[in-house]
Amino acid sequence: MAASTPQSQASMLATITTDLDKIAPRFEVQPDQIEILKTPAEFYETHQTKISKAQSRIYLSTLYIGKTEHDLITTIQNSLRQNPNLTISFLTDALRGTRETPSASCASLLAPLITEFGSERVQIRMFHTPNLTGLRKKVIPKRINEGWGLQHMKLYGVDDEIIMSGANLSSDYFTNRQDRYHLFRSKDLTDYFSKIHNGVCDLSYDIQPSDTESGYSMTWAPSNTTIPSPLSSPSEFKKAASKHLSHLLTPSNSPSPPTSSSTTTIYPVLSLVPLLTTSTELPALTHILTSLSRAPLHPSTWTFTAGYFNMTPSFRRLLLSTRPASGTVLTAHPHANGFFGSKGVSGMLPDAYTHLAKMFLRKVRHETLSESIQLREWKNGRVDEDRGWTYHAKGLWVTFPPLESDSKSTTPDPPHQHPSLTVLGSSNYTKRSYSLDLEANVVIATSDPGLRRRLGEEVQWLGEYAKPVTEDEFEKPERKVGVSVRLSMWIVRVLGGAL
Repeated sequence: MAASTPQSQASMLATITTDLDKIAPRFEVQPDQIEILKTPAEFYETHQTKISKAQSRIYLSTLYIGKTEHDLITTIQNSLRQNPNLTISFLTDALRGTRETPSASCASLLAPLITEFGSERVQIRMFHTPNLTGLRKKVIPKRINEGWGLQHMKLYGVDDEIIMSGANLSSDYFTNRQDRYHLFRSKDLTDYFSKIHNGVCDLSYDIQPSDTESGYSMTWAPSNTTIPSPLSSPSEFKKAASKHLSHLLTPSNSPSPPTSSSTTTIYPVLSLVPLLTTSTELPALTHILTSLSRAPLHPSTWTFTAGYFNMTPSFRRLLLSTRPASGTVLTAHPHANGFFGSKGVSGMLPDAYTHLAKMFLRKVRHETLSESIQLREWKNGRVDEDRGWTYHAKGLWVTFPPLESDSKSTTPDPPHQHPSLTVLGSSNYTKRSYSLDLEANVVIATSDPGLRRRLGEEVQWLGEYAKPVTEDEFEKPERKVGVSVRLSMWIVRVLGGAL
């Protein structure tokens, strides 16, 4: 019986992976090549340890690096000093990375590395969206202009290993902001995401140290001089970017030959829509959720999480159409939202997400799914108080329906109760994710009992501080959402942005 279960799991997985093979590259790994990290502190310690021992390459794609992350910079400096052959490449977002200029910023923090080690060993690139130009760029405040598109990928590659996450590189993500973090010990996968990282770097602004007040200069210097900047010619920039990147997303990037003995497969799925006319993330998710709505995968059990609750209407429809045996949506309570207590328009975001959560539950009730789908809000203290945490995790876990042989299992923790599939990465599953931001994710499909158990444990610990929420909760006076919040949401949409 033990031998038949993996075989059955493999056949159910094939219902999904057969089509994923046509959408994205396929990387086969052994289960022990994947390590699931639990806490921000563990993420930080692992990240620092890997960098300190780096021998040949480091590449870091992130939204931003915190302007006071001097310990991280010291670790990088020491590693570069110890290893003359080591190179490092940073890719961040231009809007977020220079927002505080001329005060200390991500750009001014990184630029001195070039002064010490030279541009042959240190590369700093910042991507600027082609969607924010001209008058729009001038009038939209810096605090909210990221709503028009960002470099949002989180790729932390060191030598032949990569950490995939939704976390940025700043003190809150290292201490009290809960996210997901998977370490992959795979040269093939790390090489692949290095190509993605380098491809976007080629389409980004170059940062160099400067004697100016800001401490840096930012110039347009792509390796291909025929590519215009996103600010001078957005449409031509997009055309050139598409030619430069589109081939990297195709299944032809799969390592060959495949090894049929592996129980675990990884599919990189990306959304680079500001640069490309198509993505692989949304087609992959559409296929996965559509498969869950029909035999043999119906009714499955799933958990979906997003710190910022703003899934697109199409994604919501796909999620509800699965009509699961049990579905859990896990999101941040307003007190665990990173924007809680912020000044200006951004301070309205927790209420905006509350409004959207209320609308989601209303839709669940309308679809007669209230008995099977539950909304849970994550809260561990208050972000505006001492020891308060925020919640930033995102992703999907899927557990297939039990097989007939599973019902005979007498083990206290039967394997069929654990996920066989998960989606992990930077995406928030929002309009921004699919039309404005650069996103990088992976789909992990496995029939290995040990890895499935570890994925189940990940769901458990992420839900530790979460409580069920019903529509009644949103009728309480303190949860009511004012007209000003809804008006602000409308204005952002009219101006072409998104939450």
